[in-house]
Order: sequence, then structure tokens, then C-alpha cells
Amino acid sequence: MWEYTDAVRDHFFEPRNTGELPDANAIGEVGSLACGDALKLYLKIDENGVITDAKFQTFGCASAIASSSVLTEMVKGKTVDQALEITNRDIVEQLGGLPREKVHCSVMCQEALEAAIADWRGLPAGGPAPGGQIVCACFGVTDEQILHAIRENKLTTAEDVTNYTKAGGACGGCLQDIRRLLDAELGGGQAAEALTVELPRQITNVQRMQMIMQILDRKIRPSLQRDGGDIDLIDVNGKEVAVALRGMCINCPSSRVTLEGFVQNTLRELVDPDLVVRQVRL
Repeated sequence: MWEYTDAVRDHFFEPRNTGELPDANAIGEVGSLACGDALKLYLKIDENGVITDAKFQTFGCASAIASSSVLTEMVKGKTVDQALEITNRDIVEQLGGLPREKVHCSVMCQEALEAAIADWRGLPAGGPAPGGQIVCACFGVTDEQILHAIRENKLTTAEDVTNYTKAGGACGGCLQDIRRLLDAELGGGQAAEALTVELPRQITNVQRMQMIMQILDRKIRPSLQRDGGDIDLIDVNGKEVAVALRGMCINCPSSRVTLEGFVQNTLRELVDPDLVVRQVRL
């Protein structure tokens, strides 16, 4: 289970500035659905180069939503030059911290901001380090992106690079290449390896059930109710969560997508990555 700060939970449950911005004159898109995270950032920039409005659309985890939400709040009222000074570290700090495995969400936001401003200036998109050779085919991460992350965040291990860029987080086939980039950037042979593995904190069954009920009430149920549906918690048996869909969700042809793609993924992200949601018809 990920440990989230109150600020992350606040921006996830009540994200600011979501949706399209019809009169946006700067748009930055990063990530892809195939890689699991995608962000589209809209900016409205006036004739003096001041960002007067910002909105976002994102497909991703709680950290991606929270990072995108807080970024839109951070850039409003800033000039484009001031906004370009915002780093992923500033986003993480504004959220009171992110799990190290989720820092890449803040990096994605920084890249979207840079891409949007490049769009406004009529420059080619590509973020801080355009071009380069693909190192991680699973997530489409280039050597230039990895080197930028190493320099920007003073990374020293392959695990750090994965946390900041997602490179190496799938099949792991590029980890040796990542280590070579680290060695080259750090002067040769200085790339460190993590010596310890942080074990996840264990939660009791009662705590798990309480957290599931909270997420259902605060995040999942309101979303379904907006489309005329609803959901009831029937039982929690270890890692198995039994629910019943209500209203328009009962006969919806997308009910399986709702259960697996929304309900189950949300509970896995915020409660326990091993939870399995099954539908019960009463």
C-alpha cells in the first residue's frame, strides 16, 4: 500500500482545474495510454506571457492526478519564464512528498508544462531533452530523458531512474543500459545499487475494510452517481472485495470495465495492490 500525504489525498479526491480549456493557446501532451499514464495540460497565456488559466486531463494513478492538479494551481499567475523554473521536486514538495515509486508522475507534469510552453512559443514539442535513442522500449524512454532525470534529481541508482522515469519498470531488459548511463554521467563506476528493500506496511483486515469503505464513499460512488449508477459494498474477505452495482450500472454493457478499470484499480492504488473486486448480483 502506498503512503500518501493529506495533500495528495486532497488533490486526488477533489482535483482542481480538471477538463478541457476551450480558449487554451498552449497545450502539452505527454505519456501514452499504452504506458499507463497520460497527461494533457491546457494553458491560457496572455499577451504579457502570464498564465491566466490552466486545466488538465489525465489518465493515471492517484499520484498522477494529484500532481497534475497541484501543478495547475502552481502555474496560475506566473509568467512562462517563472513557470519553466518549476521542477518535479517543487511539485513533490507542494504535495508534501510522494512515494518514491510514484515520483515519475511529477516528472510527467514537468514535461507536460515544458511541452505546453514550447507549443505556445511555436517550438517543437519534446520536453527538456528532445531526441535521443530509446532505452526502455516498454515505456518509450530515451537516453536523453534518463540523463536529464539523473542530472536534475542527482540520481545514483537504477532504481532511482525507474522511480523517476519508469524506465526499467516492466521487463527490466534495459537495466544494464541504465547502469551504463549512470556510470557515464557519474564518472564511471560510481553508480550505486540499493542495499535495502523497503517492505510494505501491513494493515489489518479491519483497517483494510475501513479504507475500502472510505474510498467507495468519497471517490468511487460519487463518480458512478454522476452517470446514474451506484455501488454497494457487500463483503470483504481478505483480499477479495464483493460489490453490487446499482442503478444504470446494473445493465450497462461497460460494467466489467467499470469494475476492473475503475473500481478495482482505484482500490488497488489507494488500499492494497492485491485486491480483487468481484460483482455480486442480489
